[in-house]
Amino acid sequence: MDEDEDQSSLRSLYDTAEGLRKGIEESYDYQSLAYQDKLRAAITTYQKCKQLVDQISLFSLNEGLEDVSSSEIRYMLIDFCLAELTLKEQTSDRAVILKRARVLYNRFLTLCDTYDILSASDKSAFERGVSAVSTPFDPAARRNEKIAKYKAEKELKFKIEQLSQHTHNLDDLEIRSLYHASISLGAMKSLAGLEIIALELDILSRAPRPSDTPQPPADERSQGRNNPTDTYSDKVDININSAIKGGALLSSDGKPLRPFTLLDSRERLKAGVFKSGHNLPTMTIDEYLEEERRRGGIIEGGGEKSGLKPEPDEDNYEKADVDTVKAREWDEFKEANPRGSGNTLNRG
Repeated sequence: MDEDEDQSSLRSLYDTAEGLRKGIEESYDYQSLAYQDKLRAAITTYQKCKQLVDQISLFSLNEGLEDVSSSEIRYMLIDFCLAELTLKEQTSDRAVILKRARVLYNRFLTLCDTYDILSASDKSAFERGVSAVSTPFDPAARRNEKIAKYKAEKELKFKIEQLSQHTHNLDDLEIRSLYHASISLGAMKSLAGLEIIALELDILSRAPRPSDTPQPPADERSQGRNNPTDTYSDKVDININSAIKGGALLSSDGKPLRPFTLLDSRERLKAGVFKSGHNLPTMTIDEYLEEERRRGGIIEGGGEKSGLKPEPDEDNYEKADVDTVKAREWDEFKEANPRGSGNTLNRG
């Protein structure tokens, strides 16, 4: 394949990749299979473009931007487009995606720096390295920097929009101006993307990993659960009553001796949803009698307090004479005082 064929193939591949990228930007269904298929197709097409660019050595460190033809300047955006698309990939390892995009952003910025396309502020940021975590934070300077970037980005977008409306009628100078503005905007977005990547990687590095928590082998866990003498339990909601019955919850120095759960009023209400609507006995009859006997509510052994009259002793004549006298006195009293004789209030 000669250079002309390579150029023709590169032009065709790049147009195809651009069409796929614009279609992806107009869609927001990131989780769908169709979206991810289009995304992978666009990435693969841009990667083929990058291989052809490297194969024909389209860009050289010994050249300036004026040495690049107007139709070839747009190929400088390949790494930037690849970085933007890579960040949209959905994988289980987010850190790998972030690092891959970081390499692509840096490669694009290096090419821009080589051809002196970066502005003074972008060049300074790229040379010192963009890291939102390690860079000192000055609120006033940070605010002024963001305002300046916002204005510059707004001007570039307006310029690109105006030139893109008349791409078929642009002369060579206007075409170069359009691509130069697109590359400058890409450089600004790349620096912002590197800053976001630094933040996200820092957050991911601080997050605990499941593998960091040591777990006993599966056979040991299964043996422990099958052993009836083992006190291990994988239940979280252990009843606090059972824990109390088994012994103290806390040691003398305040350390927990067994797992327990603190319940509030809402948890108690939840527990009582499926209970009966009446109060059920909390002890057996024998337990109740034993408790009453302990409190003195049950008297055993007879006596006056028992309410039982003893059987009369027929051989005890003295006791019989006393009882006879008491009975006669009571009869005489009733005869002398008939019922109602003391009530004089209601008599006419």
